[in-house]
Amino acid sequence: MTAEPRDSRLAQLIITIFGLYARAEGNWLSVAAVVALMADLGIEGQAARSSISRLKRRGVLDSERRSSVAGYALSPPTLEILAEGDVRIFERARATEEDGWALVVFSVPESEREKRHALRSGLTRLGFGTAAPGVWIAPANLARAARDTLRRQELTEYVDVFTSRHFAFGDVRAKVRRWWDLDELSRLYSEFLHRYAPVRRRVSDGGTAPQEAFQLYVPMLTHWRQLPYRDPGLPLSVLPEGWNGVTAGELFADLNAILAPLAEKHALKVVDGKRAQ
Repeated sequence: MTAEPRDSRLAQLIITIFGLYARAEGNWLSVAAVVALMADLGIEGQAARSSISRLKRRGVLDSERRSSVAGYALSPPTLEILAEGDVRIFERARATEEDGWALVVFSVPESEREKRHALRSGLTRLGFGTAAPGVWIAPANLARAARDTLRRQELTEYVDVFTSRHFAFGDVRAKVRRWWDLDELSRLYSEFLHRYAPVRRRVSDGGTAPQEAFQLYVPMLTHWRQLPYRDPGLPLSVLPEGWNGVTAGELFADLNAILAPLAEKHALKVVDGKRAQ
């Protein structure tokens, strides 16, 4: 594994830990607690500390001492993003064709191409597909998320956001295949199923210890939480028959129900034990 993918993986694990457990602790975790939790995941202390420092430089975390103990809090923009992510990951509703579509139409001057890149990146992370040059599309229930993201990125002067319905001409199901890379998305769901279906069989009978649950849950959630942003919850009527995203979503829900409470029990025990360190 090259340094960059490994660094990205460590950063994502730390963000998952903060998202799950810092917000339950007044939006703060001591450095010692984060290092200990990362050690449970097989990550050495220096690597964890370096990744935390990089997240601080990126503005994801803010350093903060409490009772003379070094620690970090999620920055206000990160808290906002994670709150939106909670809905996307844990409460996502499948759209229907009757819900309609969100359209984002933008025009960015060539002299401000970095803003064009930021706009495209933001819409991609929300799961929007490209309907035409300068026209991006997603289920209508993502219109507010698009508006909020574009506002946070200070890109509102370049875009219009509409909700609409497909009125005439062409097969929407065929068009969806052009607007989104469904083959790649299906591959990602297959990868999740292949990796975590055996975990469900292993833990479904009970008896999983809290530490083991933590070691299974945090990487699983870190893996899964990218997928709802690649897949905007497209209507089943426009997806291939037997869409494996449904099965993958059921697997995630099962693992979340089984592992999350046990993982939290372990994590908060570690956090409490490291509170003064």
